[in-house]
Amino acid sequence: QVQLVESGGGLVQAGGSLRLSCAASGRTFRSYAMGWFRRSPGKEREFVVAIRSSGSTYYADSVKGRFTISRDNAKNTVYLQMNSLKPEDTAVYYCAADLADRGTTLSRWFDSWGQGTQVTVSS
Repeated sequence: QVQLVESGGGLVQAGGSLRLSCAASGRTFRSYAMGWFRRSPGKEREFVVAIRSSGSTYYADSVKGRFTISRDNAKNTVYLQMNSLKPEDTAVYYCAADLADRGTTLSRWFDSWGQGTQVTVSS
């Protein structure tokens, strides 16, 4: 299995930026896909973005043009740069590993999850 630890959450004003990091350990990081999901109060967990081992990316429509996912295989870390943040982006953000590198956006196919980091965007 893979252990994942997120960091970088916090409180930011609308229009601001944050960068989340997720450090992975336990298996060859470069061989699997990574994703970010989020859960807002009263809502189900939703897909945000994913990146495959090849570097191919998939974004939810709600974050396209504002969020950017990247990975540094040398550091076993995936990043989520979030710009132009909106109050509706407020959520707990989770990183997850798709060890089979499926290129999926479905949470049930992700094998390992981090503990989550809170992002709060004030209006």
